[in-house]
Amino acid sequence: MPLDFTAIDFETANNSPASACSVGMVKVRDGRVVDEAQWLIRPTFGGFSMWNTRIHGITEDDVIDAATWAEQLDDLVSFAENDHLVAHNAGFDMGVIRAACDAHLLPTPGYNYLCTLQLARKTYHLDSYRLPVVAMAAGFEDFSHHDALEDARACAAIAVHAARRHDAPDVTGLVDLARLKLGTIGTVATPLGAAVPTFV
Repeated sequence: MPLDFTAIDFETANNSPASACSVGMVKVRDGRVVDEAQWLIRPTFGGFSMWNTRIHGITEDDVIDAATWAEQLDDLVSFAENDHLVAHNAGFDMGVIRAACDAHLLPTPGYNYLCTLQLARKTYHLDSYRLPVVAMAAGFEDFSHHDALEDARACAAIAVHAARRHDAPDVTGLVDLARLKLGTIGTVATPLGAAVPTFV
């Protein structure tokens, strides 16, 4: 199977993971970027903290006409399709999806995901594994950190570069070769023909 996935990154309005205010997504097919998407999200729980705005530059005025999480979730799912999701420090980004869905009383969409922070620790020998440092090691430099789309692009570049270093044909092979595990959120459908586990 080819190296296909969707890299994703969120920015939040405050310290609540339910306060997504921006998302960036990059679709990769056979190791190449084929599509990108980015939009603002109007948080419905809590306002903007000065600290978060200082980090990403997004203000309440910027999102006043943006769709809410409930209004844009279908667009996110349509873009990601049935891909593996890839994110740097994926626990944060997957936590945003879970928390925002819970806060809006929506079911969490089901995805397998790979964390490029964990992957980087298995692939590179660096003094820091922050996204800009790892991206530079992967040959992706001079991007605007904390811009959701730019961060998603950096994450995609890391996954592609790491796959080449591990000689991995796809995300599942990369996970195996790097001795990692795929994470899961929501309910992930069992692929056709796959064995369904039984419990006794």
